[in-house]
Amino acid sequence: MSSPYTVRWGILATGMIADQFVKDLILDPSKRGVSDIKHEVKAVASSSSADRAKKFLEECKVPEGAAAYGSYEELVKDKNVDIVYVATPHSHHYQNTMLCLESGKHVLCEKSFTTNAAQAKKLIQTAEAKNLFLMEAVWTRFFPLSIQIRKFIEVGNLGAVHRVIADNSFGDNIEEKYGTTHRMINMDLAGGCLLDLGIYSLTWVFQTLYHTLPPQSRRPPKVISAITPYHATGADEMTSMILTFPSAPGPAPVGTPDGSSHPAHGIALTNLRVASDPDGFDTCRPAIRIQGTAGEIQVDGPAFRPRAWRFVKAKGQGQKGTGEPEVEEHECPIPGQGMFWEADECGRCLRDGRLESDGMGWEESVVIMEVMDEVRRQGGLKYPERIESLDYPLVL
Repeated sequence: MSSPYTVRWGILATGMIADQFVKDLILDPSKRGVSDIKHEVKAVASSSSADRAKKFLEECKVPEGAAAYGSYEELVKDKNVDIVYVATPHSHHYQNTMLCLESGKHVLCEKSFTTNAAQAKKLIQTAEAKNLFLMEAVWTRFFPLSIQIRKFIEVGNLGAVHRVIADNSFGDNIEEKYGTTHRMINMDLAGGCLLDLGIYSLTWVFQTLYHTLPPQSRRPPKVISAITPYHATGADEMTSMILTFPSAPGPAPVGTPDGSSHPAHGIALTNLRVASDPDGFDTCRPAIRIQGTAGEIQVDGPAFRPRAWRFVKAKGQGQKGTGEPEVEEHECPIPGQGMFWEADECGRCLRDGRLESDGMGWEESVVIMEVMDEVRRQGGLKYPERIESLDYPLVL
């Protein structure tokens, strides 16, 4: 057996999401059945100080030997780092990722990818020109659960898929919890529920209605949306989206004009004041419903880290006639936080010389950003010009 491919990581930022990612990286890959990839954290950078980076390494229990830097510029110069995980707020993704790419580093950048589609396109152009790997860190797409569901749809077990409803909402007293400066509602950091939470609702809509089609059959959706702004900052506190996809998985109904495709609706919801799981016990399951002619897939929340799904057969679809509901239950435990699966995908892409992932490709990241651009346009939601700029370098 050949030795596993080693991925040498640099971590750009030291916040909560970086903490979760690093703790997953240092877990034993064999505990999740992985033997071809292993991860090493070679360096961490904090924009505030090297001491903060050192404390982060200690708190995450990273093995000795990792470098601690007090600037991102130092991190990208480290020759021991192959790929950088960008874990800053949305507002800074474009500038930070450009820094890494211009320094010759592969990049895994947190979602939402950028603040707008134009920035995403520029990053992709830069990565391609420099022959570097780049991926938006939509970790949920690499869960075994997500892969199972996509395969279930692709082989036709759900029949023709006509509607997906996905909700990722947190129910909080915004005034008390976030005030006017927290990143969740801070316009200078591209705050609001759309880019932070709504990306997961859109992830489920896209990975079931768009990604399950052959690449040549994928068409961007038309968008109708509504936004409610937070009175204190203008960030969106509630956003609802209806996406109409011209083509969807499964056979078209008999008698349709072209006979080869059918449309489907994706309904993506996100909210800061009311929750997908109001009591915290998953009483209101499911968070995602994927509806086809053969039945319905239900995914228990949270939408970003689901651990169970079920298939409810439609009446007349092979039911045994017992008079009882026929439901196939699927449990998908996660031996950690679950961020290691996207890291494993990065490793395999680097090992195989691929610049983008089949699971979260550049084209799809751009289409999703274009959808969010249109949602913001319809809702009159504009971020400060400096964080939507294509200029680089730019101090934010």
